[in-house]
Amino acid sequence: MVSLLQILLMILNLVYFVVIAHIIMSWLINFQVLNLRQPLVYQIWDGLNRLLNPIYNRIRNILPNTGSLDLAPLIVLVAIYAIRIVIANNMMMFY
Repeated sequence: MVSLLQILLMILNLVYFVVIAHIIMSWLINFQVLNLRQPLVYQIWDGLNRLLNPIYNRIRNILPNTGSLDLAPLIVLVAIYAIRIVIANNMMMFY
C-alpha cells in the first residue's frame, strides 16, 4: 500500500510541475518573450493546454467570473498540495 501512495505522490509531483510550467509559459507568452508562431513553442503550449484545460474548465465553472484574472491554476496547485499533505500524513498508518 505504501508503494501505491508513493506512486500517487510521484504523479502529483509531476502534475504540480506541469502546472508550474504552464503558468510560466503563459507569462512568457503574454509578455511576448515567447512567440506562438514558432512551431516548437506552439506544440508545447498546445500540449499543455490539452492536458490542463479539462481540469481548469471544471474549476472555472465553479469559480465566479473574475474577468481576465484566472485563478484556476492557483486552485489546482493548492488542491495538489492539500492532497500531498493528506497522503503524507496518512502514509504512516500503512507501515
